[in-house]
Amino acid sequence: MDIAGLVRGANKGEGLGNQFLANIREVDAIVQVVRCFENANISHVDETIDPLRDMETVQTELILKDLETLQKRLASVEKEARAQNKEATARQTVLQGLLRSMNQGVPAFQFVKENPDSAETIHELFLLSAKPTLYLLNADTEKEAAGAISYAKKLGAPYAVMNIKEEEEKVGLSPEELRELDLSAPRLPELITKAYEALGLITFFTTGPDETRAWTVRCGAKAPDAGGAIHSDFKEKFIRAAVIQWDTLLKAGGTAEAMAQGLIRTEGKEYVVKDGDVIEIKHG
Repeated sequence: MDIAGLVRGANKGEGLGNQFLANIREVDAIVQVVRCFENANISHVDETIDPLRDMETVQTELILKDLETLQKRLASVEKEARAQNKEATARQTVLQGLLRSMNQGVPAFQFVKENPDSAETIHELFLLSAKPTLYLLNADTEKEAAGAISYAKKLGAPYAVMNIKEEEEKVGLSPEELRELDLSAPRLPELITKAYEALGLITFFTTGPDETRAWTVRCGAKAPDAGGAIHSDFKEKFIRAAVIQWDTLLKAGGTAEAMAQGLIRTEGKEYVVKDGDVIEIKHG
């Protein structure tokens, strides 16, 4: 989902305001594109180029909107806690800690990282600043994006540096064409990999005589869940899975060769799928 830029005061309706924040609420993770390059021909809403200011503006707006949600929830939990409800008292402690932290400009995802026991309570609030954020720094070099990189590292957030205009020009070009035009290898795969990490997703494969296909599942998914990604019957009627890592399969020279060498394992319902597994589901 491509969302237009957020401006200062969005939590009070400035710019796209609540429409922007509603769009953010629907996503599982945020890729924040940050301008780090100088170009007098391309205007900036604040008239000057300051990546740190822009990153802080977005974070501050999300936190301010979250504070409204948090204060309403805290008021309701405090009533329950006064009635000697132990669960409500525990939630109240977590939410009060989060409130103190957010008032100091700390986003919810950072608070959860530092206080993992709070994750379940905070997840129920669907806070904007609790969503994983990946910073895409639009720059020619890491040196040009140095300040933004330091900020991302301080937050413990993943980041990628690339010249987005140049990346657009590389789309569809073969390695030979890239060399002819003196262009470096595309950086887009790095962004895709980091986006998968931010979303907690992994890839497994199915392969046969006609095609090899990649499938996406959540990190921690078990073999029947992988079957369900292919077809619901594969999950419901799962018996077992034949599993091998992609590179082991390639090195063996094919499925028959891998089987002859005893490299393909049989796994049951409790097997946790690994990134890069090649799986054949046996089902009823």
